[in-house]
Amino acid sequence: MARRVEVTGAGGLPLTAWEYADESAPAVGPESQAALRPAVLLLHGLMGRASQWAGTARRLAGGHRVVALDQRGHGRSAKPEGPYTREAYVADAAAVIEQLGLAPATVVGHSMGALTACQLAARRPSLVRAVALCDMRAAAPGEASRRRWEEWFGAWPLPFASLDAVRRWFGEDDPWLEGARPARGRFFAEAMEERADGWRPEFEARHMLRSREPWINDAHWDELARVSCPALVVRGWDGELGRAEAQEMVRVLPRGSYAEIPDAGHLVPWDQPEAWYTAVEAFLADVAEVPV
Repeated sequence: MARRVEVTGAGGLPLTAWEYADESAPAVGPESQAALRPAVLLLHGLMGRASQWAGTARRLAGGHRVVALDQRGHGRSAKPEGPYTREAYVADAAAVIEQLGLAPATVVGHSMGALTACQLAARRPSLVRAVALCDMRAAAPGEASRRRWEEWFGAWPLPFASLDAVRRWFGEDDPWLEGARPARGRFFAEAMEERADGWRPEFEARHMLRSREPWINDAHWDELARVSCPALVVRGWDGELGRAEAQEMVRVLPRGSYAEIPDAGHLVPWDQPEAWYTAVEAFLADVAEVPV
């Protein structure tokens, strides 16, 4: 069961979050039993949306108060022309934790969402109990990355005739893809909406490119070193985060730990959900033993 919650992000921006609970649990509210459980905030990556965390959220909801956020420019949240800065994304996450009374929360992020989790923990440590960073790179991708992304967005055969066409293109036909990735096709299908001429992304490509801009030439090693809470680094064998870089991230993090998931690409939680759940649940169990 998921309940839609409207919150206010940086600059008064309307944001939508979703709070998950067991079907058998009491209704979610400030006085409910669920509100007293340790909190988990789930942050999707670039081009994602909160609903893609449904499997993880339902898995964790039995023992935690779980909230997934549609970040600015994504999902049901507002899609302004800007700002799409790191400061804005971090301030949005902080606002959600404060407005919903989640602190100190374990913040679980994928890719861009993991970077937001890391920066939030470094800048607002009182709000964060622990972080799980899934396939986030600490090194800067560089200028070539900007050009690849611009070319990739330009190659999308928009509009798609159907959701099956979306799943097929992103899971099989995308020329930037190496090998079939059915989970990738399903992931992008969930971020599409039907319009008069067919299926198009619910986000704007220009907003996504602006969101990437702040980290194209910036590395994040210094901020990792300032994350004082427990931190889990998760990578898939075939993801964007290489093993050497991941292990260096764990070394730099003051309280870092590490999990590797075989047969997973960048979309680790969706390529291998059971292995992902196992890693996150073990981490949360360890965090539960650490005094706040």
